[in-house]
Amino acid sequence: MSCQNQVAIEDPKQLLFGNAPRPVSTKDGLNIGGGLVYPELNFTLPAMTNVSKSTMPEVRQNYQDIIADATKRAAELDVPGLVVEFETLPPMVETPQWSEELVKILLDGMADARAEHGLRSALRYTPNDIREMTRPPEMRRGQLYQNMMSSFEKAAAAGADMLSIESVGGKEVTDDALTWGDLPAVLFGLTVLGVRDMDFLWGELKNLANEHDCVCAGDTACGFANTAMVLAEKQYIPRVFAAVVRAISVVRSLVAYKKGAIGPGKDCGYENVFLKAITGYPMSMEGKAASCAHASPLGNIAGACCDLWSNESVQNVKLLGGPAPTCSLEQLTYDCRLFNEAAREGRDGALHLRNWLVRSDYTTDPQAYIMAPENVLAIAHAVTAEQSSYRAGCAAALKTIELLRDAHNENTLHIGEREEPWLDMMQHSIESLPAEENAFIREMIPRVDTERFILSEYGLENASSQSGTDGL
Repeated sequence: MSCQNQVAIEDPKQLLFGNAPRPVSTKDGLNIGGGLVYPELNFTLPAMTNVSKSTMPEVRQNYQDIIADATKRAAELDVPGLVVEFETLPPMVETPQWSEELVKILLDGMADARAEHGLRSALRYTPNDIREMTRPPEMRRGQLYQNMMSSFEKAAAAGADMLSIESVGGKEVTDDALTWGDLPAVLFGLTVLGVRDMDFLWGELKNLANEHDCVCAGDTACGFANTAMVLAEKQYIPRVFAAVVRAISVVRSLVAYKKGAIGPGKDCGYENVFLKAITGYPMSMEGKAASCAHASPLGNIAGACCDLWSNESVQNVKLLGGPAPTCSLEQLTYDCRLFNEAAREGRDGALHLRNWLVRSDYTTDPQAYIMAPENVLAIAHAVTAEQSSYRAGCAAALKTIELLRDAHNENTLHIGEREEPWLDMMQHSIESLPAEENAFIREMIPRVDTERFILSEYGLENASSQSGTDGL
């Protein structure tokens, strides 16, 4: 698959929170990327034995309580606009009418807040990718796929503003590849399998969104690059390896925008800053407020270029300050006030805050280092200079290795003795790969466990005998 051949943002000073060259307007009048940073609240149920027909009354009550309390607090804090993300749990997608019911509950609560308090809001619908619940997964057919797409359609028809997903095509390979530090297999999972799945899935989602007048908002490589990040935090894999995986993931997530997505990209895609530079579309990001869901080395720098600021996902449990989702909403609101107050002082004020956010993190971890605006643009240019997704993934990896090595040599970034050899190992691994995608695929098919995925589900049933130039 060909890669996008230019970037939308050339000047690192233009890669800035609250501003995107191509802002997105919602039905309720939010102009995301048009000058303000809005909070995006994400929540889930408290620990329950299961989600089933018998527990659905309790589930419904949870969502009614969450949205009523959170929107009330948003109004009290004079929030200029709120995005609510409904991330489902798998049973809600397996039974699409349950997710439809909950979408309507949330929309009703948001409409009540609009009528009573004038609170403008938008709903992002993010179902689980339940295709992975069977192995090997059926990616383009079968009951799980049909239920997932039905849940999308029902949510869109009910009035959801945005559609997103954390899709999983390629995880059959990358799950093992990450734990073994196998960079060629990561490339295969992300730029061959992942890209092909994204191309199929987002073509379907774009048609559905057009039918129901809602926005294709983007995918996230959470199951790939965030998995690497968490493994690195636990010291199971090198941080430099996780940084390279993040850069490669850009190529996979970019496909959604090539198929018609326009943002705002989903919060847990830390690759979103690269996508913003390439596409010009607004992005949601998560940082320090996402510690309720996972640890990361990106608490401040993730906010440097955000257009929505999110908390990832917090359980609806009682804290001393109130329900946890409402407490998260308050934290996000105060962060957004700071973003927006800095922007009111003009570009210089915004740049001061952005630079502080960057400098507070970027020398502390390789994964943070590559998210500094100058490095983002360097990797974005490496990606867009290539003509195929595979070559773009190789270019992203090599540019990341170069940036990390230079920073280490200049004492800008400390890379530990145990991790330093990985830079040469990864570079050699990439440079030893075939120049053409088809040759790479033929080389990798015998190396990966093809019992874990179905070649035809990725359009690769004839891959082992494929010859010629790139472009299966």
